[in-house]
Amino acid sequence: MGGKQQGWPRLSLADWAETRTTLHMWTQIIGKIRMAHAPLLNHWWQVTLYVSPRGLTTSAVPYREGAFDIEFDFVDHILRIRSSEGGARTLPLEPKSVADFYAQTMTALDELGIEAPIQASPNEVDPAIPFAEDHENASYDPEAAHLFWRQLLQADRVLGEFRSHFVGKASPVHFFWGAMDLACTRFSGRPAPQHPGGAPNCPDWVMVEGYSGELSSAGFWPGGGEEGAFYSYAYPEPEGFADHPITPPEASYSSEMGEFILPYEAAATTDDPDETVAKFLHSTYEAAAVNANWDRATLEDTPTRLNHHKQ
Repeated sequence: MGGKQQGWPRLSLADWAETRTTLHMWTQIIGKIRMAHAPLLNHWWQVTLYVSPRGLTTSAVPYREGAFDIEFDFVDHILRIRSSEGGARTLPLEPKSVADFYAQTMTALDELGIEAPIQASPNEVDPAIPFAEDHENASYDPEAAHLFWRQLLQADRVLGEFRSHFVGKASPVHFFWGAMDLACTRFSGRPAPQHPGGAPNCPDWVMVEGYSGELSSAGFWPGGGEEGAFYSYAYPEPEGFADHPITPPEASYSSEMGEFILPYEAAATTDDPDETVAKFLHSTYEAAAVNANWDRATLEDTPTRLNHHKQ
């Protein structure tokens, strides 16, 4: 591939379906541990994971007078737990059941003196097998996990650049373990109608909090295409949103999902994947902002606006 394509790895969903399901459950366990100790933030921003130079991390989680963090290292394939008290534990990322991963993680936390009272069953999936009873999902392909993380690195970088053009309220670029997607959400500043809920094995009030403000959300998740997909949706969806012209031509609106979709493979095979994805993100945001009459002059600005101070 050309130079601009080399960082965009190819990973067919069919080739890592079992690993993806197992890893999804593992990330839910670690995300719930963070949620048990981090104070509530608007739209559940305190529960997410973040892309790191090695994989996915909780970042620092407050605990008593100190903190701890947990990181999936998809380079050395270990789960790394560190405490501000000086202790650390590692667990190998290898084929093992969700039940074994859960038990080993809780044992490691206990050895570090960290309590982790979590609701020990998954959300936003059906069926929702309690973690301690899930001996069915037990796959881990290290090459696939590494490639998925490399996909997240690209998505995180492009979404971060996209976020820099917005000066209104916007989320970090973060990984939601409920749906296993990397997302960045912009808000108009206006309230939204109460969300109806309906996500499997997830209380409706969770979605009400998540969608309490009018928003345009975009991200990447391992679904929607043969190799995953970038997506963009609005809540509430304004009239004219689905028919708004967007780019690139490989992107389209899915009536079934209620969002615009750009297959990952369609971006990765272009001469400039960064530019292709950026066009998708900006044009689909405009579909929301234009049709919902957002105050764009107040909410948007260029990330180069302070460059003249550097001269």
